[in-house]
Amino acid sequence: MSNFDLLVIGAGPGGYVAALRGAQLGLNVACVEKESALGGTCLRVGCIPSKALLESSELYEVAREEFAAHGIDADGLSLDLEKMLSRKDRVVTTLTRGIAGLFKKNKITHFQGQARFSGPGKVVVASADGEQTVEAKHIIIATGSKVAKLPGVEPDGQRIGTSTEALNYDKVPEHLVVIGGGVIGLELGSVWRRLGARVTVLEYLDRILPGIDAEVADAAFKVFKKQGLEFKLGCRVTGAQSKKKHARVEIDGQDPIECSQVLLCTGRVPMTDGLGLDTIGIAVDKRGRIPVTAGFQTAAEGVYAIGDVIEGPMLAHKAEEEGVACVERIATGYGHVDYNAIPSVAYTHPEIASVGKTEEQLKDEGIEYKTGKFAFMANGRAKALNQTEGFAKVLADAKTDRILGVHIFGARAGDLIAEAAAAMTFHASSEDLARTCHAHPTLSEVLKEAAMAVTSGAIHS
Repeated sequence: MSNFDLLVIGAGPGGYVAALRGAQLGLNVACVEKESALGGTCLRVGCIPSKALLESSELYEVAREEFAAHGIDADGLSLDLEKMLSRKDRVVTTLTRGIAGLFKKNKITHFQGQARFSGPGKVVVASADGEQTVEAKHIIIATGSKVAKLPGVEPDGQRIGTSTEALNYDKVPEHLVVIGGGVIGLELGSVWRRLGARVTVLEYLDRILPGIDAEVADAAFKVFKKQGLEFKLGCRVTGAQSKKKHARVEIDGQDPIECSQVLLCTGRVPMTDGLGLDTIGIAVDKRGRIPVTAGFQTAAEGVYAIGDVIEGPMLAHKAEEEGVACVERIATGYGHVDYNAIPSVAYTHPEIASVGKTEEQLKDEGIEYKTGKFAFMANGRAKALNQTEGFAKVLADAKTDRILGVHIFGARAGDLIAEAAAAMTFHASSEDLARTCHAHPTLSEVLKEAAMAVTSGAIHS
């Protein structure tokens, strides 16, 4: 039997970061992961491989459609899908090995297998070699999430699949139907559209990107339609069947759609199956989440939970922040996450990035606010890049001018949002952001001008 100061269950972004931070703070740390490769869903079959394919597919589309305007002759351009997928796999392998190297460097014990609690402070790790019991003073549950099911749609790994299968299609689908108009569906739908597939997105709501600022989502919807994505909004999918040569998607009150592939992207749910939570007195809520205190403490003494298994946005960086804060609380008595300044990004083209409150949330909460907007079209760097779609929007308190939310739809929005998150973390005002000198010509000037537009007015519009 092994005994540790800290045992982390799950080696995704939250889990492996928590383990590394624990080791840095002098704890004797172990981590249990059921998969052979470290990094969790995000690194192995989620964030990282999808971004690799988004980059490759975008370069392919740019070469095909935009090179000529730059005086570059791309005659004879062709797609080698096998090589594109191989590059994606190499990126993933490099990063998973990198985490393994960090575990070794920080003397973190790695157990591969399925973990389950067998009592207070005790976890059984089951693997192909049998079972062993691991004891720890502190245990963090960081098991992440899995694809949410949709009644009537059963993934078969062939014609009907999830994001995992969509990362490895052996050929470009003739017609891909994406069920769900959220971030994952739009990102993967964009990949395969760029590579030549007809893509139809089915969304239950009357808009795409639920939770995103409505003005931004509406602008993105128009751009994505112009790019070639097809949408059916306000439709309820009731079933999907896999046939020999096609798949059939059934929609309530509408004609069914026949296609070559179906991609289910209707969200994710916490993954706590088989953990034996009942043996230590932990009960999940109606959405399958583990209730925790502000310090990530569960109902069981010495057991904590972070990331997708607890309340809050299911984002890798949110899990990382919670992993660090949780371990620092254990080791030093203090750890903090500013939930008002957690950004989110959709890696479509253009990108969509947000931090803080949306206009809809501010209105619902009765908060008076001011708005400043600036279009990428008026930015010199955006013009030079030929990426002029979109805008940045800054929302600030009407009385104090404190920034309450920032929303960007445009080139490299995922990078630009970091400045807004930093500003909000330090309770900056829109004037603070507007009076900060930004290099010229850069895309960051879009954010500066949007902040100026809140009060004194943007210079270039």
